[in-house]
This record gives sequence, C-alpha cells and structure tokens, in this order.
Amino acid sequence: MSYEAAQNNESLQPPTHGSNRTNGNSPLEKDFSNGYDLHHNMDEGEALKRIQTAGSISISPELFEKLYLSPQNKVSGDLRKTFGNPTPLCLVGFLLSLTPLSCDLMGWRGAGGSGAASTGAYFFFGGLLMILGAIGEWILGNTFPFVVFGSFGAFWLTFGATLQPLYNAYGAYSPDPSIPGEGLATTGFNASFAFFLLFMGLLCFIYFICALRTNIVFVLIFILLVPSFGCLAGAYWHLAMDPKSTIVTPLLIAAGAMTFVTDMLGWYLFFGILLASLDFPFSLPVGDLSRMIKGGSEKARDKGEHSA
Repeated sequence: MSYEAAQNNESLQPPTHGSNRTNGNSPLEKDFSNGYDLHHNMDEGEALKRIQTAGSISISPELFEKLYLSPQNKVSGDLRKTFGNPTPLCLVGFLLSLTPLSCDLMGWRGAGGSGAASTGAYFFFGGLLMILGAIGEWILGNTFPFVVFGSFGAFWLTFGATLQPLYNAYGAYSPDPSIPGEGLATTGFNASFAFFLLFMGLLCFIYFICALRTNIVFVLIFILLVPSFGCLAGAYWHLAMDPKSTIVTPLLIAAGAMTFVTDMLGWYLFFGILLASLDFPFSLPVGDLSRMIKGGSEKARDKGEHSA
C-alpha cells in the first residue's frame, strides 16, 4: 500500500539555467508560477493540465479503505485533495469517551458510577468531535463512515445528557421531585434506558454486516460492541427488577472487558491511519476486506465483460 505518482510528464522539463533554448533549437517559454518550462507551441490550458497530472497522486484501494474505513468510491470534484481526512478525528472522539468508560464499568481503581465523571468527555470528545468528523465524511462523500460516526456522536451526546440533571432524564422518575437522584433506582428509568442500549446493539449489528467490506479490525470492533450493549441492557433490566441483584456487577464487568478490547482495536486502527496519512515508511496491517466481498457494481461490470 503506497502512493504512486502519475507518470504523465513527458512534455515537461525542469527549468535550466542559461539559454532559453533546448538543444539550440526550439525556444521555451518560462512559467515562473510553477517552475516548469513549457513548449512555446503548447496550449496554456493543456500545459496546466499536464502539470496538475504530473503532481497528482493515486491511492490504492487498500490504502483508501484504511484511511477512510470505506471501500473506494467515485465522487465528483477534488474534495479529498482539498480537505483533510476526518476519520482519525472521529476515532479520537470515540476512544477518549469509551476507554475511560470501559475502565469505569470494570471498576478499576475504585471507578464506577456509570462513568459520570467523564460526562464532559462524552459531550466534547464523543459528541462534538464525532459530529464534526461525520460532517467531514459527508462532505467527502463517505456515506458509511458518515453514518457510523454521526450516530455514535449522537449516542455520546445522549449518554452525557442522560447523566445531567438538567435534562431530567432520571429526575422525571423520582418519587420526590426535590431529589431527582432517586429516579436512578426506579424500575421505570432503568427498564426504559435498557431499551436504548438494546437498540444500539442492533445498530452495531447492522454496522458489523456493512463493515465486512472494510477491514478486519473495524469488523471486530462491531462484533464486540454488539454483546457489550447486550450486557449493558441486561444489567439495567436486572436493576429494574431488583436493585440488589448480584448479576448486575458481572454484566457490567463483562461489558467493560469487551469494550476495553474494542478500545485497544480502535487505538490500533487510529495509529495505523495516522501512519498512512503521514506516508510513514512502515504501516500497520488492518486486514483489508474491500476486495474479499465484491461490490454490486463491480460484479455487474465483471458479468458484462464476460458476456461481451
């Protein structure tokens, strides 16, 4: 997976010192704006096109998939050459929200409280960065990453808002309106919030199926998120039935352990994307799957070639 410079510069010559002639024959017109000598009989627009082509960079499908977490697709314009890659930004927001929460769920170093201490991170890392990154993916025409990161940005905003008394998510269930915190222990709140987590698991299952055309690391992330949300939903349902249930803690620890593995995969993916973005001489393999499952348009094209 490497960059390949387009080899289309046969009519361009680097600037030379001294005479404005090549081999003493045809005169050259110097274009000081780009540093190339252009043949006098070459149309100005054609010359500019050749210079742009000579400086263009083509990306292999494997590298494109690693950078954008989506199979290579065709979009109009040169937006991907104009704007930076928003994918690492989305991953930063996701990881700096989920990694501390994973440790909280497992109770490391006395942590707990459903990750309430990281509410600010849920809003500004998980929510803000992922929404901004999702907008960037939308601008670049990357539909799948746009939907994934946008929905998870909304998830973190929702989770953070649920923990805030301002939004009265649990206060509405409190038997005493003056003590909103009592709503956290009610059957209504815990049973209701569990459904939100359950359907987040369903969403991740759909993402898992779609990610089969991206890479192995991305697939594993969604495979682990599905049972993680299932364990969280189960924990809240058990809390709804019996606040003293002994099953709640093991379910939370299991969810934390699985999301922690998800975090490690995410950090690996994040590091790999940054290395590729900076064109490092080495890279981290992510297990490209974009060629394993052919797209519908690619199959139709192959079928047309065989029938021709």
